[in-house]
Amino acid sequence: MPDISSTDLQRLQQQLTEREAELRDELKTVRGEKDQLVKRMTHEEVEDAGEQGEERIRSALRHAEEERDIEELREIDEARERMQAGTYGECTDCGRDIDLQRLFAQPTAKRCIACQQLYERAHPATPRFPASL
Repeated sequence: MPDISSTDLQRLQQQLTEREAELRDELKTVRGEKDQLVKRMTHEEVEDAGEQGEERIRSALRHAEEERDIEELREIDEARERMQAGTYGECTDCGRDIDLQRLFAQPTAKRCIACQQLYERAHPATPRFPASL
């Protein structure tokens, strides 16, 4: 593991723990909204195509939020695994140390800035929508 002090490592672990709690709360809220929608849709008829379209868009946004939060929870788990393995703070692509300030800004970072930029150019982000849209 790169030269990260125990104090800094504890601070990074705390950041991961706090973010995990936030994400779990967000997931609980999104899933509750989905449950409410299902209950509402079984009791009410949607009046027109406009309302149906709006509901599909809201549903797609909830789905995208849920997917994003789940992915970030996976990244938190991976960061903790790297901490346990002693490889936290090493770029997974080039092996060089990740700048400590980058880790404080993004504790789940697994690449140095240069490798992350290369990765993002090769893997552009695209929105994922459910098939129902």
